Amino acid sequence: MQTQVKTPQDIFNQPQRLLVPLFQRPYVWTQDGQWQPLWEDVRGLVDSLPETGKATPHFLGAIVIQQLPNEIGSLTARIIIDGQQRLTTLQILLDAVHAQVEQAGHLDFAQRVYALVENASYYCTHPEDKYKVWPTNKDRLAFNEVMSAQLPIDYSRLVHANSRIIKAHQYFSGQICEWLNQDDRRKRSEALVNVVTTLLMIVVIDLQQDEDAQEIFETLNARGTPLTAADLIKNFVFQRLNATSEESESAYHLYWEDFETPFWEKEISAGRLFHSRSSLFLNQWLIAQTAKDVPAREVFGHFKRFVINEGTPIESLLPRIKRSANLYKDLILSSEDYSKELTRIQLFIYRTSTMETEVIKPLILWLLDVELAEVPEAQLRKALDSIESWLIRRNCVQATTKGYNKFFVDLLGEIKKSDREKAGDFIERFLKSQVSVTTYWPGDESVRKSLSSMQVYTALRRSRLRMILEAIEDHRRGFDETKPLHEQRVIRGTCTIEHIMPQEWSANWPGAESEERKEDRKKLIHTLGNLTLITKSLNSKVSNGPWNGPGGKQEALKKYSSMHITYEVIEAGAEAWDEMQITARTERMIDDILSIWAVPAGHKGIPVGDSVRLKRRVDIADLIAANLLQHGQILYARPKAFRGKTCTIGMDCRLHIENRAPLYTPSGAAKAISGTKSEEGWLFWAINGSDGTPIYEIRQNYLDSLDESLFTEEENAD
Repeated sequence: MQTQVKTPQDIFNQPQRLLVPLFQRPYVWTQDGQWQPLWEDVRGLVDSLPETGKATPHFLGAIVIQQLPNEIGSLTARIIIDGQQRLTTLQILLDAVHAQVEQAGHLDFAQRVYALVENASYYCTHPEDKYKVWPTNKDRLAFNEVMSAQLPIDYSRLVHANSRIIKAHQYFSGQICEWLNQDDRRKRSEALVNVVTTLLMIVVIDLQQDEDAQEIFETLNARGTPLTAADLIKNFVFQRLNATSEESESAYHLYWEDFETPFWEKEISAGRLFHSRSSLFLNQWLIAQTAKDVPAREVFGHFKRFVINEGTPIESLLPRIKRSANLYKDLILSSEDYSKELTRIQLFIYRTSTMETEVIKPLILWLLDVELAEVPEAQLRKALDSIESWLIRRNCVQATTKGYNKFFVDLLGEIKKSDREKAGDFIERFLKSQVSVTTYWPGDESVRKSLSSMQVYTALRRSRLRMILEAIEDHRRGFDETKPLHEQRVIRGTCTIEHIMPQEWSANWPGAESEERKEDRKKLIHTLGNLTLITKSLNSKVSNGPWNGPGGKQEALKKYSSMHITYEVIEAGAEAWDEMQITARTERMIDDILSIWAVPAGHKGIPVGDSVRLKRRVDIADLIAANLLQHGQILYARPKAFRGKTCTIGMDCRLHIENRAPLYTPSGAAKAISGTKSEEGWLFWAINGSDGTPIYEIRQNYLDSLDESLFTEEENAD
């Protein structure tokens, strides 16, 4: 190994090729993250030259390259182990400098840069040999197109105009052109060329052919834009692949290339963090293989140990991963096609995706693993029914989700010891046997008690509530039968949730003149029996209108809605839609839920008297009851743009702002001040002045004083 500090002129001046391996990630640097800071550094160096006549070299980081064997007479070639983003960007910057300086008419300076971008033709055997740096194959077409484009470049007409490679070239060209055209262009050209060729410094770690490149790559991978778990695993897998370069490229196209498409690169929420879907899948696949809880931040280390300990050749491991990935992708895409008729497993993925329960995916990957004996269809259905019922019933009683990761890993470990042909029976027994508050399967009585009075519209997330209403609609259309009785399921994910008796009922809905009746009605507005599904356009049409009469909501629903869950509303509310009708319908809809997501015969879960009714939200009233806030206390806006704005906690525990109706939540009060549609109210307000204690900290202290096992991960929602 040789380690030297070099300038771009030192690195690129000799005829050579620096190759980015096909298994490294594509070009990912961005304007805000890297291009703009680099250009500002270059400008700073250039601007300091006229003042001092010299400038302190600027350090750009380190790269790792490794010598490749080459035939006599051929170009020297090195593989880029680490630093390909940096070297690619430098080549783009140098080419943009060359283009703009040449356009300015200073060919002598332009030629100094040109020699650092392309090898002389007499060294080249193949067309691509002319480039000093040759990117990974996903970026090659864009790189070749922009680096060989005729001047001046019309970037909008380039085939790969949306590539980051081309956008980087366009950014640097635009900045250089604007800067050069200010005063003495020749003097500026000379200074710019001097800086980019001799005043940027890079630590170059040059490895011999027999040195361990993988170990050094892993040590340095956090430089620049952090590598994902998928990036690290790809590099590890292809480094260990015992194949020629042609075979490696073929394996990449066959087994890995798809992981670098938008579907797999999409950032997916898992708990409180986001991960690329490819990294998340590899995490879940590894858990499915090992039945061990693998934290997302430790996926690569666990994967590496798994490969080494299992001793599976990479040649057979890649097809296994690819088959599971294809299955995974098909399930996700099918579940996201809202008009498609779904299989049971696809419907399961859709419903559990609305629950944001990525933790069940390893178990599903194991149940569907084509490398193992097939789980009989009836047993697979039983497994899916049991898991779905467990998840949704726990959501209906607002039970904690903490510990779900470990719980499903434990379930996976146990089921692996059992008969795969009876997987459904095992999962049902396992879930039925749970007696802890954190893992129990709620019985009918618990669910009914919870939903009978729950303000589901505010207590449950909209997507989850809509999914439950869709399931009730499908149930009434006969889709829980072996052979569906209706033509099609409800179109998923498109309807809006409508209050039959509107939230603003006072103007057009009589019958609640006394204060007691008003309070009773207020408690029922957001309950299950007062909600239905309608189109967005119908929602805006009926809005807060009256129930009966021409143009009323009843007439509009009868004329335009085809929902079965709305039929009974129209019939039962022939005369009026009131508290009695809402309460009765709530019970009927609970009956549907208990039927759709059934439990084994005789299962009661934790007795209702012993179960814990969990709160999803902590509100101002809770903090007042705990003597952490007081009635009449003033809250102060923290953001600088709204300093001086306040609200007051009223005797009704609502937040009062001058000349506005009282607001129920900190976020509501924050939005009233800011005028925006979204504000995190607990972070917006503070006590004892704008620089005082945020009420978020007060709420957190309150939560810390409670038994953590009783609360969900959704506590911090406003």
